Amino acid sequence: MFKSIFSNSFGILISRVSGLARDILMTSVLGANLWSDIFLMAFKFPNLFRRIFAEGSFTQSFMPSYIASRQKSVFAVAIFIRFMAFIVALSFLVTLFPQFSTKLLAWDWNADLIAKTAPLTMINFWYLDLIFIVTFLGTLLQHKEHFFTTAFSTVWLNIAMVTALLLFSHSDPKTIVYALSFSILIGGLLQVLTHLYSIRKQGLLKLLIGGWKYRKTKDVKEEERKFGTLFFPSLLGNSTAQVASFIDTSLASFLAAGSVSYLFYANRIFQLPFAIIALAITTALFPSIAKAIKNDNHALAYRNLYKSFWLLSALLGVSVLGGVLLSEPIIWLLFERGNFTIQDTHNTADVLMMYMVGLVPFGLAKLFSLYLYAMHKHIKAAKIAGASLIVNVICSLFLMKPMGAAGLALAGSIGGAVQLILTAREIGFGIVWNLLKTKYSFYFILGVGIFGVLFYTLNHFLLNLIR
Repeated sequence: MFKSIFSNSFGILISRVSGLARDILMTSVLGANLWSDIFLMAFKFPNLFRRIFAEGSFTQSFMPSYIASRQKSVFAVAIFIRFMAFIVALSFLVTLFPQFSTKLLAWDWNADLIAKTAPLTMINFWYLDLIFIVTFLGTLLQHKEHFFTTAFSTVWLNIAMVTALLLFSHSDPKTIVYALSFSILIGGLLQVLTHLYSIRKQGLLKLLIGGWKYRKTKDVKEEERKFGTLFFPSLLGNSTAQVASFIDTSLASFLAAGSVSYLFYANRIFQLPFAIIALAITTALFPSIAKAIKNDNHALAYRNLYKSFWLLSALLGVSVLGGVLLSEPIIWLLFERGNFTIQDTHNTADVLMMYMVGLVPFGLAKLFSLYLYAMHKHIKAAKIAGASLIVNVICSLFLMKPMGAAGLALAGSIGGAVQLILTAREIGFGIVWNLLKTKYSFYFILGVGIFGVLFYTLNHFLLNLIR
């Protein structure tokens, strides 16, 4: 298990570091202004559907169904055809009605801004088609406990975007954002090619060819039906975080110029420890827990949960302290150059602190939700996620006026805490209590105290140095 976690974390680390390099360059070239907001708003739409349809919902529903399937090749191809047809149709709709699609994102933007953003929305949305292929192939690789290719593949997207930024850095902002949009499609194509290579190396190409060849002679309708009963609750459960982010972006369009960018750049920092630690651990853990539960080996599933809980808590706890206490030096170091001003640093740091408060709740909720999905409790997970979304939206509406973009980030953290509490209740507070009543609790509290003092002191030193 830990070998899988390490390979997944390492791949994600490379991807996220290259993503940070991309964002640093983008802030220098574009800054935090109208054109950066336009590009990020256009890219937000495919990202929303990518995370809802292509990643969490699909993988967490497909994996248990694929493990249980008696006709794995035919089942896999049948599901791929169904989803691909839907996503291509959706992409054509966005292409035909780009202004309407953009208006769904930016409620408060005027006609001129919508007109400028719509063509970019149309271009960026086709990335969803490519990334679904990546997600489908990546899930097959996960079943083989091969995680590195999927974790690493985002590097190609970042390389494509960095190349576009370097080539067009001296162009006008409109040209730059169009170049970035086309580079996203190039990066997505490279991700697909990388996964096809790994599929061939893992011997899975024959499985897909066989599934296509025998798709009309093997009956998998019952397996497809069972998959559907898992997917739609999973869709609801996994979409809430993305819907919340979608709503935050839309609400930020009512705030001061640059607010969308502050949310984006702060969330990029937040996503670094969340992806390297929480997503890496849970993604690597999911196949082993799903297989253990399928074989009625709940003791093995619980042992994996126990080990992952403390590893996750320790690493995320340190990350929270660093993100909160060192927020301004982090933003200064990464982004304050070119068109990104000192005021942008202050505003983004405030947002980052509010995001980081929710890192541990989001990470542990992800872990416990994983256990629910492996036990086929998708409907329960969906109801819990829905409740957290309602709390998130209500808090966003109350906090956005007095706190601005930082209030939207804090509302998300509050929603994450609600999701953690409800998910822990569902799997059983007794199980959670058994996880907590060990010697590791003392070490965790001690570590928090030590790192808290260390980061607090370092923050004062760095602020005096840079200001």
